[in-house]
Parts: sequence; C-alpha cells; structure tokens
Amino acid sequence: MPLFVQRLLYQFLLWLALPFIPLRLLLRGLKERGYWKHVPERFGFYGQLAKHAVWIHAVSVGEARAAAPLVERFLSRSPAPSLLMTCMTPAGRATLEQLFGGRVSVRYLPYDFAFAVRRFIRQAQPIMGVIMETELWPNLVHESRQAGVKLFLVNARMSESSTLGYRKLAALTNETLASFEAIAAQTQADADRLAALGARKIHVTGNLKFDVDPPHEQIELGRTFRNRIGKRPVWLAASTRDGEEKLVLEAFRKSAPENVLLVLVPRHPQRFDEVAALAKGLGLSVQRRSENEPVRASTRVWLGDSLGEMFAYYAAADCALVGGSLLPYGGQNLIEACAVGCPVILGPHTENFKQASDDAIAHGAAARISEAADWMAACMRLMNDPQGRALMAASGKKFADAHKGASAKVCKLICGDPSGR
Repeated sequence: MPLFVQRLLYQFLLWLALPFIPLRLLLRGLKERGYWKHVPERFGFYGQLAKHAVWIHAVSVGEARAAAPLVERFLSRSPAPSLLMTCMTPAGRATLEQLFGGRVSVRYLPYDFAFAVRRFIRQAQPIMGVIMETELWPNLVHESRQAGVKLFLVNARMSESSTLGYRKLAALTNETLASFEAIAAQTQADADRLAALGARKIHVTGNLKFDVDPPHEQIELGRTFRNRIGKRPVWLAASTRDGEEKLVLEAFRKSAPENVLLVLVPRHPQRFDEVAALAKGLGLSVQRRSENEPVRASTRVWLGDSLGEMFAYYAAADCALVGGSLLPYGGQNLIEACAVGCPVILGPHTENFKQASDDAIAHGAAARISEAADWMAACMRLMNDPQGRALMAASGKKFADAHKGASAKVCKLICGDPSGR
C-alpha cells in the first residue's frame, strides 16, 4: 500500500474515533477522576505552555520513572534548560509531578490529530523533543519535522509482536522512524527490529531504568513497612494486571502458610477497590496501605494502594512476583526489585523486558515460573533457604549495578556532550 494511501487511512481512522474520545474519557473518569481534568490539553489547548524548552514525552508511569536519570542530567547542566514534560495518563502526570515538582512543567500531550499537535508545537516551540520508549505517532513526528524540531527516540524497544503490528502500515512506520534525528535502543535486538521497520541512526545505549537509583527515603519507608508487618514472611506480588490478581489470590489462599503476608500492589490505581473486594470475596482478611496502621497478625493481604512507593514495597519483601508476566501482558519492570536486593520471580510472559529478564535469570537474580501455583512453590523454597535467598538478593544488586550507564550515553547522543552531562 503506497505511503499516501496509508497516511490517508490513518487520518480517516483518527477522525472516525474522534466522536468517541469524550465518551472514553467520561467512562475512564468513573474509575480514575484524573481523566476528567485538563481535557482541553488533549486537543492542543493550553492556558500557558513553557516555550523554548527541552520537551520530553513519557506516556505513563513506567516511562516517567525511566526518564528520571535523563531529566536529572538536564537539570544538573549549567545553565539548566527549561524542561517541558508531557504524558498521556493521570497516573503518569501524578508521577512526573511527584518526581520533579516545580522543576519541570507538566502537561498532557494532545491526541495525534494534525491540528492538535501542530498547535502544541507552535505554542511550545521546543528546542528539541525526546520521546521515551516506543511512542510512534505519525502526525506528531511529521509536524515536528515540518517545524524544524529535532526528535530523538530514546530507551527505544520493539518486541516481535509490536513489529508485526507496525508492518501492517509499513510505509507510514518507515517514514515516521526515519524522521528521528537519532534513536537510542535498549538492546541490539530492539535495534535490529527498529532497523527492519525503517529506523536510521540507531545506537544501542542500554536501558535507562538501570540508572534509577533507589531513593534513600524509599528504602527507609520499606523499613517502616517491615516494622509495621513484624517478623512474618512477606511475599510481594507487584504491578499486577487485570486477571492476575485472581490467580495470585487463589494460589495464595490454597497453598501459603498462615503466617505469610501477601503484599499485593495492582499496576493501575483505578483497580485498587476492585482488587480489595476480590480478596475479601475469597475469604482473605485485607488491610490497605492507605490506612497507615500496623499490619494486624490476622491480616493475610496488605493492599498496596499508593503511588510512587514501589521501591519501598520491594525493600520490605522477602521475594517478589513481578506482575504482567503471569498473563500475556509482556511483563513489568523487574529492575527496581533487583536494585534493592529483592529476589525476583517471573512468569512466562516477559517480552517487554526480554533482555533484562534473561540477563537477571542468568545472573541468578531471578527465577522463572510457568503459572501461579509454581509461584507458591518458588516462594516456599526461598522461605526455607535463607542462604539461597541472600545469594539471590546480592546477585540482583550486582546485576543492576553492572548495567548502569545508559543515561550518560543518551545524553551524549542528544546533546553531543562527551561528558554525558
């Protein structure tokens, strides 16, 4: 299919979806009220917008946290440039504001309508744009190029399944990828798949998430959590996705010893109430982190209903199942757990973190299971083997430390600064 036909098809599908966007925001806002705020920004209407700033786009929570080392490098420059950060989700916006406060300007990026992104670029007039991971929006990239804004795709990843999807509009994908000034890929496999789709000027720089150091206050909070829990074994299920909590809770109810505490942290905050109700429906006594009270001896499930405290949950746990991996979601970030020395258990689906997962297993920092029942068996083995658990924790820290350095390479690539600052 010729490029102009694919572009017309893309524009047609966008306009076809336009009438349903307000309905989508309305429905999503019923569970997460943040979707009802700042709606004009999603169509390119801003009261005020930072001009002539370095613009960094991080779609949601994971990308916002991954961007932190790069943002800190920009802020440490003398003089420090103004930073405009955009996202697409309320949780991502809250994370950016929590991480950086008033040091950066935070806004929603508009949907990929040409009129909306053109208005955004015209108002912001950024000196450059940095897109985190794989946000390939054809109109955004095209309008940036037309306005002379250099775009960089950093921490880029491309799974095999995503590659197949992008090939359906191969010509449009090729043009979009070829328009980036440079691309910083996480791994050689990501670089190869991006090149096959038409990317140019690709550099393998590693994963920025390795450069996110566990904040001291989060480690201290983890100790506080542990004091509230007491001497009970703590098994963590972190960043779980829809459908996984049921598997985790049923396996825990069936096989876990009575003295074990399950700390359950759903990936999406709008599901906190749903997951609490699910645990109670299975006959498990539940407390919520938001209650801010010591964990009762009778509590079986402690629900992590907070944002920005994942390092603390990992620091308080004896071992952790990383969510998104039991069901085919592609897996969530395991690097945070390794960085604080928490032994990691992974399900079969880790496509989004394939290289990191394989390397962590090879380093002895993580173990793989095939289903929730195997998770219980893995936890039991670790609980009964303190020496093995300590070795796994130490291996995790060594693994995380050995892979640092991506932020310096990315900063050198986009700023041309040999020092990486």
